[in-house]
Amino acid sequence: MSKAPRIPDIARLAGVSTATVDRVLNGRAGVRAGTVQRVMRAAAELEYLPAAPSGEQGAAAFAAAPRPMRLSFLLPAGNNRFIRMLGDMVHYSQEHWTPFNVRCRTEFIESFNPHELATALRRHGERADGIALMALEHPAVREAVGELVAAGVPVVTLISDLSNSGRTAYLGLDNRAAGRTAGYLIGRFIGARPAKVALIAGSRSYRAHEEREAGFLHVLSEMFEQLDVVGLREGHDDSQQNYLQTRSLLEQHPTLAGIYNIGGASDGVARALKDAGRDQKVVFIGHGLTPDTRALLIDGSMDAVITQSPQAALASAVRIFVNVREGRPPLSGVESTRSQVIFRENLP
Repeated sequence: MSKAPRIPDIARLAGVSTATVDRVLNGRAGVRAGTVQRVMRAAAELEYLPAAPSGEQGAAAFAAAPRPMRLSFLLPAGNNRFIRMLGDMVHYSQEHWTPFNVRCRTEFIESFNPHELATALRRHGERADGIALMALEHPAVREAVGELVAAGVPVVTLISDLSNSGRTAYLGLDNRAAGRTAGYLIGRFIGARPAKVALIAGSRSYRAHEEREAGFLHVLSEMFEQLDVVGLREGHDDSQQNYLQTRSLLEQHPTLAGIYNIGGASDGVARALKDAGRDQKVVFIGHGLTPDTRALLIDGSMDAVITQSPQAALASAVRIFVNVREGRPPLSGVESTRSQVIFRENLP
């Protein structure tokens, strides 16, 4: 091409509007995954370089970068399918980050082990230019993050934040609001009758799970005093553990009317409900739209899923690291993470 490609050029090649291209390149939500892929592929093919605030000078500096920015995504291992989907997306979307001059990789860390996570942070900090992680609320993790930040390595927390850590930014839901949403849904689904409800978390080691629990309990105490919370179980985002915890709850409370799964592995909860013949009677709210939870919504085992866009989360994370590299405020041009409540009737 005789001149540098522009957003209209990308829009024509991808077959979308310039507004859609702008949303994708700026990491904003509301664009289908397939469209995101077409736009990023077109941008890479045209060798488009995002403009910095300093205009041509900023783009020239971007183009002159000696090597791509190396980004590591550290996520918990296990069978939380939303987390696995997020990590896999980093891997197979590598070509989409070409216009931003970054290279991304994922490592899955032993779940709920803060010392393993701290070790991985230090190891990746020796060679990465930026690290994104789903943080465990633990002094060992906080100390490792502090060391990286002091060494000039930006750190972004994903899905679950880390208090007093000096991290660069947090990308994820307002988890207290998410818990309140789940409580409101369960309360409205069950109605005015007195009933028992239960919660299953991955682990309170995640600040996100603590905040969701707090939001859930607060809205029940404010609006649905007729509902009795019979306790919180931890299933470590494991299908079999969630299955066993749910079977135990149903045995102890045969009239249980609602379950809020704060973490992942909702398939284990649904399997226990089905085995007990309660899957169409117990109100079941969970998190993370995946192929599994889609199927559970369709067959009626789940009533609602609170979710966020993994594509938007990854695009926003890359945007934050690029902002830091180019001297902009980390959250410049990054939209707040939007939650969606998905029912069977509005499945995307």
